[in-house]
Amino acid sequence: MEFNVYWILIAASVVILLSYFYNALAEKTNIPSVLMLIVTGFCISLFIGFDEETLRPVLEILGTVGLVMIVLEAALDLRLEKSKASMLGKSLVIALILLLLTTFGIALIFRFFFAVERFEAVVYAIPLSIMSSAIIIPSVAGLIEEKKEFLIVESAFSDILGIMLFYFILDTVNLDGFGTISLHIVQNLVLTLIIAVVFGYLVIILIQKVTGEVKLFLPIAVLVLLYASGKLFHLSSLIFVLIFGLMLNNISLFFRGFLKQFIIPEAYKELLSEIKLITLESSFLIRTFFFIVFGMSITLDGFNQISVFVIAFLALAIMYLLRWGALKIIAPKQLAPGIYVAARGLITILLFYSIPVEYQIPGFSPAILFLIIIISNLIMMYGLIKSNGEKEKTAGELLAEAESDNILEQPVENHSEDLSPPPPKSPGGPDLE
Repeated sequence: MEFNVYWILIAASVVILLSYFYNALAEKTNIPSVLMLIVTGFCISLFIGFDEETLRPVLEILGTVGLVMIVLEAALDLRLEKSKASMLGKSLVIALILLLLTTFGIALIFRFFFAVERFEAVVYAIPLSIMSSAIIIPSVAGLIEEKKEFLIVESAFSDILGIMLFYFILDTVNLDGFGTISLHIVQNLVLTLIIAVVFGYLVIILIQKVTGEVKLFLPIAVLVLLYASGKLFHLSSLIFVLIFGLMLNNISLFFRGFLKQFIIPEAYKELLSEIKLITLESSFLIRTFFFIVFGMSITLDGFNQISVFVIAFLALAIMYLLRWGALKIIAPKQLAPGIYVAARGLITILLFYSIPVEYQIPGFSPAILFLIIIISNLIMMYGLIKSNGEKEKTAGELLAEAESDNILEQPVENHSEDLSPPPPKSPGGPDLE
């Protein structure tokens, strides 16, 4: 059948409808909707052959824009309050420790199996050490607020720190000496933060004064422009997105003193509400097509090699053992179901396809990447289903206990007359009994 524009429109519409259905199904079953999208894309590729090299540029574009929208979505849901300082600190520490230790552990596996230099092993290990907020944020919606917020923040920190580490490693490969590398990192961070804060103030102030009805994609377009421009100058562009989202959602914290005069309360409330809505919808749309295209790019090459399964399972073992230890020590309350919520996804794929040709490992099979993504999502699904089962069981037990208590506390009718005289009262005072 010859494809034309109408078939493409029909296919795109069906994919979007399927994604809505998968989201509804995920709420009922805890099967990650992303997993269903990947499987759908893979099934499409079985009937219609696609060249992986042709799909790679599409994945990179969708992944980059999706990354901006997903981090913005996470930042717009984060309130910076004193009561949350402990949670924010713990999630940051856990994200950083797990990123570094997991990268080190997986790099050792790659060095052993592929006999490559330390640098190449680390470059390949970083993408596999990053949690996917694109998958975790929509998947943990059914958890209680404390656990949900912790996992959302941790996954957002993991994304940001992982991307920063990946590009720092690539940018500093030609620098010599720890002092030179450290200075480069500090300069990069300071410059990025200054630009991000200035940009955040300017956009929030100016966007309130736009009177036209069509204005919501203006800050999104500026964000993507700034992100892409920052990448060309080797800045930590994701910080731009994070700072803007935090400033917009915590306006009273950033606009104090004389800066209050630049906020128009009615315009700001409307702006925040509308940007949250468009960010949510855009993230959904981009995530849908990204994982469909990713599923279409999966081939069966490499799945017939035992070494592929051995490497993937060793990497998964390191990921979850380290995660268990970090949560057990730093945040034991988050151990269940946090131990299971460590899915890999959009960032892993995006960074994997961003590895320069000169640093690619000969003989490395993409099947390793696919296995880790699929299995980590299945583990998360198991953990969320188990968590919901435990909540239902606990609720049932509490209900049974309440009913039992009510029965025991019911007054027993005594039909015999109490003929005993009332107890004497103390003179001039209340009853002693």
